[in-house]
Amino acid sequence: MTDFLPDGAAATQRPDFTRDTAVTSLGDGAYAAICSTRWAAPMGPNGGYLAAIVLRAMLAEVDDAARVPRALTLHYLRPPADGEVGVTVAVERSGRSLSTVTARLEQGGRLCIIAVGAFGTTFPTAADYATPPPVVAPWASIELMPKHEGMPPVSHRLHLRLAIGAEPFSGADEAVSGGWVSLRDPAPVDAVLLALLVDAWLPSVFPILTTPVGAPTIDLTIHFRNPDAAAAHPPDEPLLAVFRSTTSQDGYFEEDGEIWTPAGVLLAQSRQLALLRPMRGTPPATA
Repeated sequence: MTDFLPDGAAATQRPDFTRDTAVTSLGDGAYAAICSTRWAAPMGPNGGYLAAIVLRAMLAEVDDAARVPRALTLHYLRPPADGEVGVTVAVERSGRSLSTVTARLEQGGRLCIIAVGAFGTTFPTAADYATPPPVVAPWASIELMPKHEGMPPVSHRLHLRLAIGAEPFSGADEAVSGGWVSLRDPAPVDAVLLALLVDAWLPSVFPILTTPVGAPTIDLTIHFRNPDAAAAHPPDEPLLAVFRSTTSQDGYFEEDGEIWTPAGVLLAQSRQLALLRPMRGTPPATA
């Protein structure tokens, strides 16, 4: 069996996130991993954390440094419990420059996640263009968001500095939230970490609400935009995360996200559909 992690250091010396997303090859496209409660959200494991595990297994199966993640879509069927999970990966097609890969995360014989990813080299382009990043205060000038005992475990793995949007549950007019984010225990900035970060910030709908709610992910799509800039970013420096939602209907809301470097380089974009559910024992949230 082979453990797939991004460096050669001893397992005990690796960052928490790197250890907790490690996968072990069992052969024939099968991988084992441990789902840790340290990355739990209110209604199960954080969706970005599970995406990171799935992506780690996909990268191991592709096994080609030139074919980096370009897109990943995941559908969440049910949340796994803490403990061992299995990821089965198949390379559906591998052309000269692009590989299409599928994966299934299961636990105890029950399917939890179905994923499809695109891994590719750099293509010649007909045009390069980019929208400028949002302008916010520097991370060093903003205080860390306080941690409360009732916050989910995943929030205690992160340093968050609110720079965009209103405070959560303040009854604001706009469903937007963002700011500077980094791991409490820094890890290399790569596609696996970006898969976590696009789902690790508090949901963008929280500022317009007045009561805590559950927001489990139904589907999540991530586009990875600049792997070289990600690799060059110091692990101990924050990234800028921005999330927006425009519509909530029939218990579902959408959210668009972006992850930027402080220098204004876009590293990842995301879109997800999630549920908007009252927490048990609380009245429905109001906007």
